[in-house]
Amino acid sequence: MSRICVPTINRRELLAGSAGLAAAGWLPRSALGAVTSARVFTLAAAPARASLVGPPHPETDVWCYNGRTPGPEIRVRQGERIRVLVENRLPEETTVHWHGIRLPNAMDGVPHLTQKPIAPGETFAYEFTCPDAGTFWYHPHQRSFVQVGRGLYGPLIVEEREAVPVDRDVTWVLADWRLLNDASISGDFGNMHDVSHNGRVGNTVTINGRIPETFAVRAGERIRLRLINGANARIFGLEFAGHRPQIIALDGQPVEPHAPSDGRIVLGPAMRIDLLLDMTAQPGQRFRVVDTFYRGLEYRLIDLAYSDAAPLRDLAGAVPVVLPDNPLPELDLKNAQRHQVTLGGGMMGSMRTAMLDGKPVDIRTLMHNGLVWAINGVAAKGHVHDPLLTLELNRSYVLELVNDTMWPHPVHLHGHSFRVITRDGKPTRHREWQDTVLLSRQERAEIAFVADNPGDWMIHCHILEHQAGGMMGVIRVT
Repeated sequence: MSRICVPTINRRELLAGSAGLAAAGWLPRSALGAVTSARVFTLAAAPARASLVGPPHPETDVWCYNGRTPGPEIRVRQGERIRVLVENRLPEETTVHWHGIRLPNAMDGVPHLTQKPIAPGETFAYEFTCPDAGTFWYHPHQRSFVQVGRGLYGPLIVEEREAVPVDRDVTWVLADWRLLNDASISGDFGNMHDVSHNGRVGNTVTINGRIPETFAVRAGERIRLRLINGANARIFGLEFAGHRPQIIALDGQPVEPHAPSDGRIVLGPAMRIDLLLDMTAQPGQRFRVVDTFYRGLEYRLIDLAYSDAAPLRDLAGAVPVVLPDNPLPELDLKNAQRHQVTLGGGMMGSMRTAMLDGKPVDIRTLMHNGLVWAINGVAAKGHVHDPLLTLELNRSYVLELVNDTMWPHPVHLHGHSFRVITRDGKPTRHREWQDTVLLSRQERAEIAFVADNPGDWMIHCHILEHQAGGMMGVIRVT
């Protein structure tokens, strides 16, 4: 049998049926239920071909899990323990990060920080309990600006213990691709223009790995629509013509049901939003869903196409669905310790110097190393560096995130969920729990959380080119 204390196992051991449960490691104090037998899943990361654009265009060479992009939807129940065997059939090292899951540090999937990268031909066993119900996803953290850009990602859905009263539960993994005329992926990953500006924004947008014309619905139907932004850098701003979707969860965490103030659902890279979508129009009607985030680059994403069937019910006056709270630790804001985390750099920014490998260097030296971004004046090269902050276990903290740049940044903190309590000094209306907060240029936001998960945790911009260009760091909880 394989030694589970060393999660990497070779293919021969895997095929021989090596089994056994990992010793119960750290679990969040708020995790539900006792540790039980794990449900086993297998993911094989490998090159494949996919019909992204559809005929008459040729298929596209992609990287994906189990021969499909996005990878298979892993759907489990809150409190379940899962074991995922990830086999690397790529020509380079990889890992898998379980975005938004509050899990043990050793299972977080950050190369050289929480694990050794999975070499080609090797398999790594991830095992953890899913304490929170909600919409999450998985993707590599090794050269993620390339591997995610080639199609490596998939949804992880953790269902509530009690069924939510909707007619359908639907997942849309939104992604974009930079394709050439022959439908092949452009190989210009990590070019300095993308790194120093707004990242690798593609020219082709897909839902669940293809370009669909319509989404079939029925009058009187109530749908839970889970949106996952799997793009490297694209920010989506979706408007549902003729409908008023209600936001019921952000980044997997329930929120007071509400419609966005301007009618637009804004979704930064790595963010997830659960919508309650009531189909209130008449049979046979059709409505557009458009993405209007980038001015002058608006486009139709898909049409909601009503069938001719009679309405299922009259939804006039229907009460919104309120999701049950997840077992997040209680904040002690009165005694919380405060820190500032400043994002700097980028084109049109004011950063002229930063710390690199413990030494101050000028912007020319930084750019020579492919770096143009920094957090608290430190430009990160690779995943190994000293922590920006060291936090005391089980203490409450408030971090003021300061975007001192001319570009937006979705800031993701691993291993924790945080409450967004202010934006530009004003209290947030819904005090939403998130794990990735989208900061507009020159915006400030205060986030609050209990540092209840020990280990070294990444904090970084989830525009993947910005991360590769230096905008990442480590927060140590001890």
